[in-house]
Amino acid sequence: MLILLVAGLTGCSSTPDPTVQVVPSTVGTASPDTPDTPDAPDAEQDPAPNAAAAPAAPAGVTVPSVGVDSPLMKLGLNPDGTVEVPPAEKGMTAGWYTGGVVPGEVGAAVIIGHNDTRFGKAVFHDLRKIAKGADIAVTDVKGEVVHFTVTNTESVDKDAFPTQRVYGPTRDRALRLITCDGDFDAQGHPVNNLIVYATRS
Repeated sequence: MLILLVAGLTGCSSTPDPTVQVVPSTVGTASPDTPDTPDAPDAEQDPAPNAAAAPAAPAGVTVPSVGVDSPLMKLGLNPDGTVEVPPAEKGMTAGWYTGGVVPGEVGAAVIIGHNDTRFGKAVFHDLRKIAKGADIAVTDVKGEVVHFTVTNTESVDKDAFPTQRVYGPTRDRALRLITCDGDFDAQGHPVNNLIVYATRS
C-alpha cells in the first residue's frame, strides 16, 4: 500500500511544481484467522454475488454560485513525480486527481483547475468568490450526481502547502478544489494556492 504525499500544487501553470514523495505505508488491514475448509468453493472461481462494484469515475463538476460547469479529465503523476494539471490549452477543463478517491467515496477526492493561463481566464477563475455553504455537484460517467457543501476555504503559500490536510486520510466523504491564488512572483506565477474544502451533502 502506498501513501502519496503531495506538497505545493500549481493549478495555473502548464508546468506543475509540487514535490511528491511516495512512501510505503505501515498501516494494513488484519484478516481474522479462518479454519481450514477443504470443501469450500474456490473464491476466485466463485466470487461473492454481492461483491461491491468499483465506483464510477467522475465526468463533470458544477459550482453554480461561481459559474463553474466543466467536464473532468483524469490527472495522475508526471514522469518526474509531480502532479499533473490540465494543459494550458484546456484551461476551461478541470481535472480529477486519480491518486485520490472517487468523489462521494470515503476519503479525500481532489479536483484541480487553472485560474488563468496564457490563453486567458480559466475554469476556476472565480473560485475565490465561493462562499461557505455553497453547493458543488459532481456527475459521474453513469450520470449520477453527488452534491457537496463547502465547509471552508483557504489561500496558502505554495511553499507551505498543507499536504496532509488536503490529501491525507479522512473518514469524511470529502472534496477539495484547488487552483492558484495570490500575488505574482518575478516569473509571473501566482505564489499561493486556493483550496476549497467540502463534504458530501
